[in-house]
Amino acid sequence: MGLRRPKVKSVGLVTAGSDDAPVDESADPAAPAAPPTTSRGLEGVEGIAADESIWVPEESAELVPNGRKLGEILVEQGVVDQAAVDAAVAKQAGSGERIGALLVADADVSEAHITRALATQYDLPLASMANVSFDPQAVALIDEDTAQDLSVLAHARVGGTIHVVIADPARANLVATLQALVDQPMSFAVGAQSEVDAAIARAYQTTTAMSDAVRVFEARASERALLTTVNNEVDERAPVVQVVSMILTQAVRDRASDVHIEPMGERVRVRNRVDGALHEVLSLPQSMAQALVSRIKIMADMNIVERRRPQDGQIETVVDGNELDIRVSTTSTQHGEKTVLRILDKARALYDLDTLGMPPDTATVFSDIIRSPYGMVVCAGPTGSGKTTTLYATLMAINSDEINVMTVEDPVEYTFPTINQISIHEQAGVTFAAGLRSILRQDPDAILVGEIRDVETARIAIQAALTGHFVLSTIHATDATSALHRFLDMGIESFLLASSMLAVVGQRLIRRNCQTCLAPYEPTTEDLAFLERAGQPKKDVYLKGAGCIECSQTGYIGRIGVYEVLEVTDEMRNLIVRNATLDDIRALAVEQGMVPMRDQALRLVADDVTTVAEVMRTIYIL
Repeated sequence: MGLRRPKVKSVGLVTAGSDDAPVDESADPAAPAAPPTTSRGLEGVEGIAADESIWVPEESAELVPNGRKLGEILVEQGVVDQAAVDAAVAKQAGSGERIGALLVADADVSEAHITRALATQYDLPLASMANVSFDPQAVALIDEDTAQDLSVLAHARVGGTIHVVIADPARANLVATLQALVDQPMSFAVGAQSEVDAAIARAYQTTTAMSDAVRVFEARASERALLTTVNNEVDERAPVVQVVSMILTQAVRDRASDVHIEPMGERVRVRNRVDGALHEVLSLPQSMAQALVSRIKIMADMNIVERRRPQDGQIETVVDGNELDIRVSTTSTQHGEKTVLRILDKARALYDLDTLGMPPDTATVFSDIIRSPYGMVVCAGPTGSGKTTTLYATLMAINSDEINVMTVEDPVEYTFPTINQISIHEQAGVTFAAGLRSILRQDPDAILVGEIRDVETARIAIQAALTGHFVLSTIHATDATSALHRFLDMGIESFLLASSMLAVVGQRLIRRNCQTCLAPYEPTTEDLAFLERAGQPKKDVYLKGAGCIECSQTGYIGRIGVYEVLEVTDEMRNLIVRNATLDDIRALAVEQGMVPMRDQALRLVADDVTTVAEVMRTIYIL
């Protein structure tokens, strides 16, 4: 039986090979339609829209075109004229070659145009394979010889669905062959022949290397502790060394900010945090758990003998040509040591204030505040909310040859050629407090304190702000108003806090909808109830990413900052001195023009930049 897939909106252009689908351009347009289609929605599966935009083929069902001819589609898209199509059809009758190949050869049609037309003809999304990441478990469902023969790649698993990229949707018995191999629900996208072939080579090279390394490791049970040669130099061929290298390479290609290596009892789970959300990328045998931790500890110059106490370290390495600083943290759990790697890519471009994502009204207020010659500005939020990025953007805005800018950080994440930066080294006695004291003897104008962790650092920073310096710092707090109470909880006197503080910036990072697979969806009852409580008018159509190659099937790609700027006015200082409640401080801030983070985020929902579910996941709502 035939099966037609509901059309999916897709944008972008890919480079195609010449093996496009054979199409009989002389077919009668009035021929009977294909048999009725059957599709099953995948509601509730992460990254999949609930509008049946991704379908699961029934048994023995094959991909069928939508009745439109390849030449007709190319003419409509303005790629060729009808005369060129007619000439190709006439030539096909004698040669038996494919229409697409003839048009590429004779009519100066690009291979990219043919691939896009094929996707349109089969109502399938386009897939760019240039920077796609691979799930080894999904790749392994189809053996390499079959993948090369069929030009297909199973590259990801989302929920219970395997995502497959195909180069030739017209191949006979393609779906039936894949169903016999995969035996799981599948979704399809059309990729360029050349890109699919290149991706197959990369995917199976990585998967095979990982499998071989694990197999060799398990075969060398008696040698697991021997991670170095007799010369105490790392053996790059050692299985554990290769596995760690592949984990880091995958993280860089996934744009991951953190890697979690977690012993789970029967296996070791590896998860990457991409755009603020964790995704499992690898499952390794439990027997490798301690060897992985030991290898990472050696790279970070940590104590491999100590397994009970938490440890911190740092790795400097190069992955895929990118210089990386990796912060390493280990801690003991019930099943062994868990390791978290924070990846800092030195090649990543720094943001400036205009590109942070602040709306114009908030950006104007903040820009005026940071022009003050003295006082303190604090960024508040949880770990990974972009506080340091905001501080760096602020430094770039105020830095000039006329002032002395100094920082004390743990560690220095990005190097500025015209700024004096100090890195914390607690073992050597260089703490935030000690570093800040030394900075005050260096004739500074502006000071960046990476993080206020204790009352000693907070007190010195406030004294610096009171004595004519401009101080920037961060603090862990849920929002701007609660950050003020965090200082009071530390023991800072209210009158000192009121006198020194210029503003507090509360912030979060929220994921953006993928524009490639943006499609209408129906919000859940909880989403609509949240919008109603927030006083937001209901929209006719809500959009979100349905999941595609570009966004690794998540529906999101990249993040945008959500901010609230609490300016400390004279009225606000009076409240702080009187130790007013959080509610009173927040009410005054809103009255004086502060737009809360929740309202900023809901503006992004109204503009289809993000989704209600993402706002509820990211923004703390009282």
